[in-house]
Amino acid sequence: MTANTTDTAEQTAQTVKLDILSDPICPWCYIGKTRLDRALAEVPDHPFVIEWHPFQLNPDMPSEGMDRRAYLETKFGGKEGAVRAYAPVVEHAEAAGLTINFDAMERTPNTMDAHRLIHWGGIEGKQQGVVDALFKAYFVDGRDIGSHDVLADIADGLGMDASVVLRLLASDADRDLIQRRDAHSREMGITSVPTFIVANSHAVPGAQPTELWVKVIHELMGRETP
Repeated sequence: MTANTTDTAEQTAQTVKLDILSDPICPWCYIGKTRLDRALAEVPDHPFVIEWHPFQLNPDMPSEGMDRRAYLETKFGGKEGAVRAYAPVVEHAEAAGLTINFDAMERTPNTMDAHRLIHWGGIEGKQQGVVDALFKAYFVDGRDIGSHDVLADIADGLGMDASVVLRLLASDADRDLIQRRDAHSREMGITSVPTFIVANSHAVPGAQPTELWVKVIHELMGRETP
């Protein structure tokens, strides 16, 4: 996968690129990132250079988003279907020690603008912070991350220029780029997120457990897993 932005200096022979395809309204992406983060903390000298890539779960979502309950019941064939579909999410989120405040999540947004903010965060070396803040805003605080004001507030909290972000969001800046990158991932055969691509060659789909990532990291570093 072609890199567009990174949060670190130029890669060296000791680094390994980890591309992550994700959508900030994907609960499995939130869980998967949490599990990966714990592995990275467990092996702080890990070789990964991480870049996040756009993959919209709902590319045809109206730009203003829609009522979350209506969206879920339409997608899963009613309230009971939605409850059944999200039961594993609740179970795994709780096991990971995560808070997902479903009651506060009133709208399902179109995530194009959130992906644009992630891209701009990468340009400023703040991509990881943007991704973290978007997950928290949506899953914990129940904020509408399709709102330009919410996205600008997130940017401001990370030291980005909120007024510039608002002007960019009001324009079509990088919209085509995000769409092309999303389409490229689908052309590669990616059908779901999260998907992790290690060293530009090995695809690891799904919210993998921390233990697996620790094993992968040690193998990449030529060590035996403790």
